[in-house]
Amino acid sequence: MDYFKINGPKTLGGSVPVSGAKNAALPLIAMTILAQAPVTITNLPHVVDIKTLLKLLHNLGADFTLEGNSVTIDTCCLGNTKATYDIVKTMRASILVLGPLLARFGHCEVSLPGGCAIGQRPIDLHLKALEQMGAQISIHAGYVRAEAPDGLHGAHILFDKITVTGTANVVMAAALAKGKTVITNAAREPEVVQLCEVLNNSGVAMEGIGSSELTVYGTDRRRLAIKPFAVIPDRIEAGTYLCAAAITRSPVTLTRVRPDHLEAVLGKLEEMGVSIDTTDSTITLRPSETLKPVDITTQEYPAFPTDMQAQFLALCTQAEGTSTIEERLFENRFMHVSELQRLGADITLKGSTATVKGPSPLYGADVMATDLRASSALVLAALAAEGETDIHRIYHLDRGYEALEKKFGKIGADIARLSE
Repeated sequence: MDYFKINGPKTLGGSVPVSGAKNAALPLIAMTILAQAPVTITNLPHVVDIKTLLKLLHNLGADFTLEGNSVTIDTCCLGNTKATYDIVKTMRASILVLGPLLARFGHCEVSLPGGCAIGQRPIDLHLKALEQMGAQISIHAGYVRAEAPDGLHGAHILFDKITVTGTANVVMAAALAKGKTVITNAAREPEVVQLCEVLNNSGVAMEGIGSSELTVYGTDRRRLAIKPFAVIPDRIEAGTYLCAAAITRSPVTLTRVRPDHLEAVLGKLEEMGVSIDTTDSTITLRPSETLKPVDITTQEYPAFPTDMQAQFLALCTQAEGTSTIEERLFENRFMHVSELQRLGADITLKGSTATVKGPSPLYGADVMATDLRASSALVLAALAAEGETDIHRIYHLDRGYEALEKKFGKIGADIARLSE
């Protein structure tokens, strides 16, 4: 099993190219089930979750060719409609094949994804919406069985709670449904927006893209002509490197990035005292010797993202004063607190709010990653800590960060991937 050995503190400098967004690529890969011809996707990140979903499509009968950061997927001869537990258990996002499989074939079986480390994320909202569109849903032996022999039809879907994967699943199902589907309280994340834009450019008429109410005019099972497209930059990876620059008090420039997707994150960084300069595709952070404390509440886009909570928790350990971070989206997303405390962080946890007193002197130690974003918080703290830190179970990091140790190494970090 691999682990990271990091020696700090180090001053960073230079530029980091931002990879394609994993959370955008996953629904876009699932969307190829709706295509009438092979689909080419570029700017694809080399991360484990992408490989997992491509393996799932291959098991369903798809062919794909992966070259560098480009993949061509051919789902024309898809014959299997059962997404088995052995793959779905490794990645919750596998549930994204439910909507497109059902819309195209009128039937499918998808394993229940179960729980995950950062809390329960039930799929009942997905299932209720598909039932409104005419599907018959049953759960048997750990599988969701969905039937719509005459195809899906349009409906008015009102999500009780904003759901990113639920919105993506229903949008893909609605794309091949008969008639008009209106989705109210839809997720507005850039990753959902790109899915809608690609569908819209592929012959699916849509209204309200980027808003909380989406209208989708289905093609009545006519498959789509999807032109080649590039995955948008990963806003969470970008935010992680910006926090690394801030915590090490280093000037760093991000390239191939979308600053407009990071307004909430950039706002909090500026509130902490750093300087941010942007162009259409770059962000430069100029550090401050003194970081100010900050109060953060995680909410759905365009508010502060839950996927940046852990990184800011690490950053706040170096702020002059008391910061608070309230987590409103996932109930178990503070498991990294005890590991940050091992490095010397002064963090008090009460319910869904973490209180951070700083600045805390951090010292290297052995720590263990518990989930994807928690892993990156430990990397940030290790970069600022005195001495050597070993971060174990970094397979969590490999799910969502492309070549993290190589990118950090190029901007001056003393980081090595080793085996134990």
